[in-house]
Amino acid sequence: MRNNIILILSVILMLTGCGLHKEYTPNVWLPAEDAFGMTPDVKMAEGDTSLGSLSWRDFFTDPLLQQLIEQVLANNTDLNSARIAIEKSEASLDAAKKAYLPSVYFSPSGTLSSFGGSKVSATYNVPLQINLDLDAFGSIYNKKHAANAVLLQAQVREEAIRANLISAVAQQYFLLQLLDHQLDILTLTDSLWQASLEIDKVLWENGKIYSTAVNQMESSCINVKTQIIDTQRNIRGVENAICSLLAETPHHIERSYWGSSALKEPSDNNTGQRMFDSKYIQIGVPASMLELRPDIRLANFAMEEAFYNTQDARAAFYPNISLQGVLGWTNSAGGGVVNPGKILLNALASLTQPLFARGKIKANYKIAQLTEEDLQRKYVQTVIDAGNQVNEALADCQAAREKYAYYHRQIEVLHEAYIGTHELMDNGKSNYLEVITAQETLLNAQLSEATNMYNGAQAVIALYIALGGATK
Repeated sequence: MRNNIILILSVILMLTGCGLHKEYTPNVWLPAEDAFGMTPDVKMAEGDTSLGSLSWRDFFTDPLLQQLIEQVLANNTDLNSARIAIEKSEASLDAAKKAYLPSVYFSPSGTLSSFGGSKVSATYNVPLQINLDLDAFGSIYNKKHAANAVLLQAQVREEAIRANLISAVAQQYFLLQLLDHQLDILTLTDSLWQASLEIDKVLWENGKIYSTAVNQMESSCINVKTQIIDTQRNIRGVENAICSLLAETPHHIERSYWGSSALKEPSDNNTGQRMFDSKYIQIGVPASMLELRPDIRLANFAMEEAFYNTQDARAAFYPNISLQGVLGWTNSAGGGVVNPGKILLNALASLTQPLFARGKIKANYKIAQLTEEDLQRKYVQTVIDAGNQVNEALADCQAAREKYAYYHRQIEVLHEAYIGTHELMDNGKSNYLEVITAQETLLNAQLSEATNMYNGAQAVIALYIALGGATK
């Protein structure tokens, strides 16, 4: 009768516990179609034509940059650590899968005993111990799926680190090109202004201008020389930063000239504006972004892990059923020593039902539920933040495009003003202050135009990453 009651209760509990074997169903929150807040000239794209779906080798067309990215992806310490984390997660998942298998231990033992000077007797046990946990209530099942979600997160983190590294290398590379370009502008300006200074000295010696004009021109030349030194120092700093990403000691970084390679293959021959003009950019619809961005996929896999952790915490309310067996040889039979040894066989089934664990099981279940709720809210926020990042990058592209034409025209006008003002001073119709102002304004405009082009290129890179690019 007692055995029948235990059997009936066990069957009832098993039937109740069957509901614990639940599959995770992603509750994906889809953003609105206007989540990016795009401007009218930005083209929508589906599937493989989206900017984010491009391989980084197709997006960055500079051969030297491609080579540099490949070296960083092979040597970078953080990326290699992410790969090691994947291998650790794979090992943990493999262990979780094998939890269904029985554990077998070989544990031989022996004793020597003698009482009152009697003959020494030897006792030995040579057993195999076998333990098997029956996953009647989903504990092993949930742990296995949670471990798989951890592995997926590790893989996505590796993709995110790779994408961020590619972005960082590209931005540093283009910054080197910008600094080289600015250094060329400063070097040419230094040469021109130095020639003007020599002419002014001759004019001063002939009494055609005052010494203050010579002093002001020399001051401007010195200012350019200090900017050259600062630019050279900045170049070394950027090269050192790239070497750090390469996990190498400081050295020169090979690069092409500014503007020699555009971001993505352009649709026309405009060598300036094409690098960042949103007219040439095609992006996917907001829903497609969910499949590309690592942070969104990471948030989804985190929810999956939390789901199975919650199910595992729920399974802790149900009993743990295990089977244990011993098979081997022994010469100790009921306390008597016999030789040779006999076969030893022992089997045990146990059921452990938690009744009171000082509130620990209930607290763990509540914590798991709250963690799952928190991650769901964070997932929604991640999607919203992704749309904001795309919008910001598009705005930066648009601003750089609009300023490009203004800077280009400004340089043309200031160059004409500088030439004309210098001619007027040579004819005594203008003073040296107007000349110095014109030449310094022209230099600043040239440097600003280069910076704007870099900002535009940086915005396109940011847009590419925001759309989930560089993960492949």
